[in-house]
Amino acid sequence: MSNLRVAVDVGGTFTDVCIFDEETQRMRVTKVPSTPADPMLAILSGVERAEINLADVSLFSHGTTVATNALITRNFPPAAMVTTKGFRDVIEIRDGTKDDLWDAYNDVTGPYIRRRDRFEVTERIDYAGNIVTPLDEEEARRLAAVLRKRGVTTIAVCFINSYANAEHEIRMRKILEEELPEATVSTSAEILPEIFEHDRFNTAVSNAVLGPLVSGYVSRLADELKTGGYDGDLLLLHSGGGSMTPRMVKRYPVRLAASGIAAGAIAAKHIAQQCGFENAVSLDMGGTSTDIALVSDGELRITKEWQVEYGHPIVFPSIEVLTIGAGGGSIAHIDIAGSLRNGPQSAGADPGPACYNMGGEEPTNCDANVVLNRLGSTLAGGAKTLDRGLSQAVIKRAIAAPLDMSEEEAAHAILQVANANMADAVRLISIRRGYDPRDFALLAFGGAGALHGVEVARELNIPTVVVPPNPGVTSALGCLLVDIRHDLSAMYTAVAAVADPEDLESKYKALETEATARLRHEGVSAENSILQRIISMRYQGQWRSLAVNMGTGDGALEEAIQSFHQQHEREFAFRQDDQPVEIYQLQLSAVGKTPKPSFAPATEWVSEPGEPDSVRPVYFGEDGWVDTPVYDRTKLGAGATFQGPAIVDQLDSTTVVPPRTTAEIDEWLNIRIHLTEFKDEQEAQS
Repeated sequence: MSNLRVAVDVGGTFTDVCIFDEETQRMRVTKVPSTPADPMLAILSGVERAEINLADVSLFSHGTTVATNALITRNFPPAAMVTTKGFRDVIEIRDGTKDDLWDAYNDVTGPYIRRRDRFEVTERIDYAGNIVTPLDEEEARRLAAVLRKRGVTTIAVCFINSYANAEHEIRMRKILEEELPEATVSTSAEILPEIFEHDRFNTAVSNAVLGPLVSGYVSRLADELKTGGYDGDLLLLHSGGGSMTPRMVKRYPVRLAASGIAAGAIAAKHIAQQCGFENAVSLDMGGTSTDIALVSDGELRITKEWQVEYGHPIVFPSIEVLTIGAGGGSIAHIDIAGSLRNGPQSAGADPGPACYNMGGEEPTNCDANVVLNRLGSTLAGGAKTLDRGLSQAVIKRAIAAPLDMSEEEAAHAILQVANANMADAVRLISIRRGYDPRDFALLAFGGAGALHGVEVARELNIPTVVVPPNPGVTSALGCLLVDIRHDLSAMYTAVAAVADPEDLESKYKALETEATARLRHEGVSAENSILQRIISMRYQGQWRSLAVNMGTGDGALEEAIQSFHQQHEREFAFRQDDQPVEIYQLQLSAVGKTPKPSFAPATEWVSEPGEPDSVRPVYFGEDGWVDTPVYDRTKLGAGATFQGPAIVDQLDSTTVVPPRTTAEIDEWLNIRIHLTEFKDEQEAQS
């Protein structure tokens, strides 16, 4: 009988596997080194190492970096873009902005499809959807012949006003499919029916170039799992916090462009709610980067303004995650002005940090933790052996000697810079959005998050840090907690006060019909389907809009307008109740509920952590070298409390409990670390 649920999250350094047994209600985990050249090899290796019989698996979920890496490396198949005459350079001109406005030499990278592969045809539809110039079909067929001669197999069709009337795009696609039966064609109105042509064109182009790569990878993985005995659908996590089956991935591969980073945020929301925290900041620190997300009032923030590379927007709803180059493999260096820097360059999985003894010659955060004895001699249950002597040598050469510091002082300074970088990123996603970090808990996970979490919290005056039971595979856990989800939209411009309720209802019904068809296509029954209406609005005269939930029935629009005023005040610190509100767009979230694991709290309690496995000297900055107990996490029962300093070791991560903190194991086997100075202050204020 199928009783296992398996989730796999592929990271830059390690691939994490999470297995939940429905019969025993227990979870086990494993980690294997990632294989960047072919991520599927690491997945199959993880399945083998975990001794999983695929015939016993009822659900297999996967967060993948294949789409993200493809956009970064630009290793695309031959692709072309077909657009309205005169609009060939929309994706080259962009919106005129730069990531670094003041660096005259640092320009935005070029479009995913080069100019010589972008073609024009004669057609024109106006803003209202009226045909001004019919599509020149003879010209379209001549263009198809050129594409055939060039061997193009992937095509994006992007006409200027297709959001208002997609007739010409649909006809162009049919012509291309007739002339080039082997080609895959994406149309901008199908992918993203929105007004801003740069956003729409670039999203459609991204979808087109990713199609063959992502579809091929997903098909190969699904076939391998089926051969091994798995007879269910492979579920793939997408950027919006839901999952898709391979059938829908073939139509919308671009939705996987932020697949991996969303999983950690989803798991953080689940753990925060288990612990009773409505407000939480997740710190997912891996080997290459740190992903930071914010849970407010029990909900994750959603954004539609994101990109893998600056200047190339992908306008699908996505969990708002801020990613910075701060991971265990981030390289510390001295800049031209003589200042100590940390990242964003990373040693990656190969050669990795110097302590891996695989040829790494630059000091990393991992090396600093090894020098300070915060990390022991192995990682991932012995999969990696760490050489402390090599870490000491590179830190002495690259950092300590040039700055006239001792090895431990240099290693501690490396970590201080990394922690400051992460704290600054948390400020961007919290204080900049009008949230006070002191009202939040910090969830620290990822392979390196529990090493740094308390010090980051100390920088931000956050009183409590929560470390999940398996921090190194928490993102994989997130893959088990998602539902199938699709996001649909339609342009609709009208002043809200005079909008026709019947017309609005008609438009929403059309979106719901399409959403229902997609869910049925993926095997979701009616009783497991949830449709949530969303409406984007703005003050009349504004350019950007805000999305709020939209109810049904009488008074739904008025309630949405009030929600808009409230959200506008939170986001921008003002509201204008007397200003007309304009509807910009109608959106629909379609959710297909999938079975979730039910985690049982601990039933047996202890009061003491027991004897530590060992004691070793650990360096803690101003406290210097302190003899520190090292606990085996598997031996720490619910209810155990202990004072810092302490080190907690486990297969997938190491937790540092610094001096002046108190740690406790809760009923869910999380480690809750209380920062004494901030907790006392918080309790005094309450």
